[in-house]
Amino acid sequence: MSAIDPRTPVLIGCGQSTWRGAPDRPTTYKSMLVEAGRAALADTGADVGGAIDTVAVVRFWVDSLPFDTGVPRLTNPPRSLAQALGLAPRTHAYTAVGGNTPQMLVNRYADAIARGEVETVLIAGAEAHRSLAAVQKTGGDISAWGEERGVPDLVIGDDRPGMSPHELAHGVGIPSSTYPLFEEAYRKHRGRSRAGHKVVMGALMSRLSEVAADNPLAWFPVKRSPEEIVRPSPENRMISTPYTKFMNAVDSVDQSAALVLTSAGRAEALGVPRGKWVFLHGAAEANEIWHVSDRVDFHSCGAIRAMVQAAMEMARIGLPDIAAFDLYSCFPVAIEIACAEIGLHEDDPRGVSVTGGLPYFGGPGNNYVTHSIATMMERLRARPGAYGLVTANGWYLTKHACGIYSTRPPDGPWTRPDMAALQARLDAREHPAFTETPHGRGKVETCTVFHDRAGPRKVILYGRLEDGRRFLANTPREAADILERFDAEDLMGARGTVERGPDGRNQFVPG
Repeated sequence: MSAIDPRTPVLIGCGQSTWRGAPDRPTTYKSMLVEAGRAALADTGADVGGAIDTVAVVRFWVDSLPFDTGVPRLTNPPRSLAQALGLAPRTHAYTAVGGNTPQMLVNRYADAIARGEVETVLIAGAEAHRSLAAVQKTGGDISAWGEERGVPDLVIGDDRPGMSPHELAHGVGIPSSTYPLFEEAYRKHRGRSRAGHKVVMGALMSRLSEVAADNPLAWFPVKRSPEEIVRPSPENRMISTPYTKFMNAVDSVDQSAALVLTSAGRAEALGVPRGKWVFLHGAAEANEIWHVSDRVDFHSCGAIRAMVQAAMEMARIGLPDIAAFDLYSCFPVAIEIACAEIGLHEDDPRGVSVTGGLPYFGGPGNNYVTHSIATMMERLRARPGAYGLVTANGWYLTKHACGIYSTRPPDGPWTRPDMAALQARLDAREHPAFTETPHGRGKVETCTVFHDRAGPRKVILYGRLEDGRRFLANTPREAADILERFDAEDLMGARGTVERGPDGRNQFVPG
């Protein structure tokens, strides 16, 4: 079969669904999974169902929380999907938590296919958060949401908690209050005022909304102006400074997506048309220093830089060769830092998203990147020979994966870079010492103010003691004047005093 190594991994099918039914016509996780899986199988243009020997499902939101939601569970989502589609795979896999997991699955199963361990994989994921909330709000019956099918054969991915108990006690761990800490640090690193940085963020996110407006699968297919995005309003309240609601990933969606991955030899034997084939040219994964409190700094991410460099070396191309990008976009700073690390201007004419991003296309839990890859496949099929880069992110710029795609066949055999060696270098970086029991004088390293619907509620900040050690703190709960100062003023770099408060949390007082 021409010069393509028959064991070369290749994507041959993709499918996506966005459910827009009225609240009184809800969908379910299983229904969404089946719809996307069926679409991906049909997209191959061949009868491939009998060749599927592995079904892997991205973890649902309801299974990602550290407590029991009370929602009846699909105990084995990949088995439920396989049986609904009439498939008989040998292996049923489920992932750990993380937005990195869809790309991680593609990378790892590509390895397994190249080694001859697996033949054809159906990768799928779904969220029905919006439907679930609607049913629960009306007191409807959710018993049919569950299904007993045993347990998955394996769970793939790093299942460590993303935050420490100390971080969680101070408010670090909720994404909408954690990413703003990176944003403020990035703003300070770029030397921008609060007002000046809002202009930049607004322009960046407005461009994403323009992509979503042209995407029929987008949850919010509406172009928003920069001013509309950054200006607080009754429909766009402040969440955590500097982020309004329109800058946050939207997780209350009903969306699903699926992919079919096999080898070039198997694709040809199954009769899959060549116009469906999309190859994975570069693939890499890396973790940042695990806990936010231990990061080298809050304005960069060495894991993204190292991972993308490794993938490009594997693909034997450079940044100018990439025609399309989908950079993980849960919050503006995720895009900003990724652009800075890979050397891409935020306003590059090639764009930073093919979907419209998590705030506008939709942020379906851990599964967004399955949509990224499916959309990238469609984009590249329409531009034969062009390359596309997809990046994925789990937790708090913590777990990363990327893939470089093209319809162009790779020049040589599938050979991945040494991820263990790359990770060892990242883990060996020096970073500030952290103390959970700070006392004395210090200064603010980064900060955010969490808002509820009534207004500012809590300050979350990282600081440095005079000896250089990093600490995490809030401000005294009873000190409304301090809360208002942090909300109204730029207190990055402000000096003050930190000590343990009566509730066991660290308290910082500027002055």
